[in-house]
Amino acid sequence: MSALSPDPWRYCVAPMMDCTDRHARYLLRLISRRARLYTEMVTAAALLHGDAGRLLAYDAAEHPLALQLGGSDPAQLAAAARLGEAHGYQEINLNAGCPSDRVSAGRFGACLMLEPARVAECVAAMRAAVRVPVTVKCRIGVDDRDSYADLLAFVDQVAGAGCETFIVHARKAWLSGLSPKQNREIPPLRHHEVHRLKRERPALRIVINGGVPDVAAAQAQLARVDGVMLGRAAYHDCWSLAPVDTVLFADAGPPPQRAAVLDAYCRYMERQRAAGVPLAPMARHLLGFYQGVPGARAWRRHLSTHMHRRDAAVDVVRDAARQVGPAACAA
Repeated sequence: MSALSPDPWRYCVAPMMDCTDRHARYLLRLISRRARLYTEMVTAAALLHGDAGRLLAYDAAEHPLALQLGGSDPAQLAAAARLGEAHGYQEINLNAGCPSDRVSAGRFGACLMLEPARVAECVAAMRAAVRVPVTVKCRIGVDDRDSYADLLAFVDQVAGAGCETFIVHARKAWLSGLSPKQNREIPPLRHHEVHRLKRERPALRIVINGGVPDVAAAQAQLARVDGVMLGRAAYHDCWSLAPVDTVLFADAGPPPQRAAVLDAYCRYMERQRAAGVPLAPMARHLLGFYQGVPGARAWRRHLSTHMHRRDAAVDVVRDAARQVGPAACAA
């Protein structure tokens, strides 16, 4: 196994259903040049039998960008990975961590941790199909198969098939009895097991996910692992990404300015509106843009009230910004 540079994975924004669509990713990229972004999970079957062009569409500005796939059929996943690489995605990630009932019923997500041989077969097929990295996102365990020995056995078998990067959510998953939201909150965090995994498998790239609230906490985690992935903490307070490039990547470029980012996103939305995209699917990602800033409530209220109108234009967002005030906009 080769020694790996951790830098591209130092800070990642998790794949989140109904959150990290192409519009959200464009906004996040305006705030951080270096954060690694992931698509919502796309099933291999949907890509192969549906509108792959629509499902894989993105703006070139979103790079570095990874495609997360769901599935358990090696041949389907290999074909879907090939499509992702052809569309320019820089990483193919296999979802072995989502605990939703619907996902488990399709035999993908966290339930795959109960079938490490199947995951290894899927990884080997994808690795043979593409040149970009194939990675796996998993939990520390599932149901009663949640000992550290179980996690290590899973990682070793999948690493043997060629996976060098594991994104590990530091909670176990309960496949029944808990909702996906409860699975993000109720099982206790066991960061120490992810840290131990990195210590005992130093040749692998280990990215920790779960219970990391901000950039300061991410920086502390990087003393023990190669990278950190944030989920809803990064989505609901998207401006929390503002210090990522400077603090975590030692990037000497200019820090983002809130007013300039909002203006750039408004111009993006205007282009999308001209192509027929309604305002609400784009503007909804801005609800947390002024999180913690005086006037944030008025901002959210104005957006929520007006963005759903059929004829809503981008002026709705600019009017909402006036509810916040110039001092906050410049912050």
